[in-house]
Amino acid sequence: MKRRKFLNSAGAGMAGILAAGSAPAFAQGAGEIKWRLASSFPKSLDTIFGASEFLAKRVADASGGKFQIRPFAAGEIVPGLQVADAVSNGTVECGHTASYYYIGKDPTFAFGTTVPFGPNARQFNSWWVQGGGEALMNEFYREHNLHALLCGNTGAQMGGWFRKEIKTAADLKGLKMRIAGLAGQVLTKLGVVPQQIAGGEIYQALERGTIDATEWVGPYDDEKLGFNKVAKFYYYPAWWEGGAALQVFVNTKAWEGLPKEYRAILEAATAEANTWMLTRYDTQNSGALKRMVGGGTQLRAFPRAVMDACYKESLALYAEIGAKNAKFARIHDHMMKFLEEQVLWFRVAEANYDSYMQTGRKAPAKK
Repeated sequence: MKRRKFLNSAGAGMAGILAAGSAPAFAQGAGEIKWRLASSFPKSLDTIFGASEFLAKRVADASGGKFQIRPFAAGEIVPGLQVADAVSNGTVECGHTASYYYIGKDPTFAFGTTVPFGPNARQFNSWWVQGGGEALMNEFYREHNLHALLCGNTGAQMGGWFRKEIKTAADLKGLKMRIAGLAGQVLTKLGVVPQQIAGGEIYQALERGTIDATEWVGPYDDEKLGFNKVAKFYYYPAWWEGGAALQVFVNTKAWEGLPKEYRAILEAATAEANTWMLTRYDTQNSGALKRMVGGGTQLRAFPRAVMDACYKESLALYAEIGAKNAKFARIHDHMMKFLEEQVLWFRVAEANYDSYMQTGRKAPAKK
């Protein structure tokens, strides 16, 4: 069965397997396998870390307990920003992480998660599943002894927490900011001093003044990490993370040695976890934002001039990297060509519908 057809029916297939109440017939002949999964995230973040727990349960249930994956939080086996290395060298069989954490190895890693002014969550999923993104990225990942399965998306993220207001691009100069991926390189051009810090260590850095600003995900996680207690201004949107994807990296040897039945189960479970994470964030973010604003958080939109300056520098960075890195240029061109078509479609129906629902309709009268 082709992967695309399989993914489209993954939900129904997994539901049928679990409804049977016992190990499916196709798995009866497969032996027991136990894997360890290293996560880049702390257990306190029950959505982004929780996706790996959700995944592990679905794999166990679908295999009748024969295929077991045990998730470990950041720091329990390796630090959060070393997950890809641990998978690549075989310390663990798999890991749940953000690909853009590893741009120090090759900036092409960024495309597995998100890039500045890139696709939103739906557009990324379309590029990965239907648009050829999965094949392109796994061709690249194979050079690093990795095989990737899409496993989560945060949706459009918030632009982060700042101790002072950002009114012009000049206000960014000298700012020490925790920020991951290529966005840090873009902001460097505008005078920001980027810092890459794992999720569990950000609060202390912001509280102690080691950094002046931080971005993470959005209201639900940010509230859990307590950023609203040590910074006042909460900016939006994260132009660098219009839809940040997470992936399960599997060691290439482990993937190739996995029985095809278990591969199918893992593919189905990661596809389901991908939906689970996004829907959970969409459900939880609203309440968290209301609570923080009620507690004094000041919401601010990045001024258009700041957005324009960041967009200009993003394009310059892509050209600069692409001139030196053919793999980066190839995947960047592929993603952006796909995105242009997506934007043409989204601006017709989606954008107009969203605009009306957000600004044009009248809220129902309270009884």
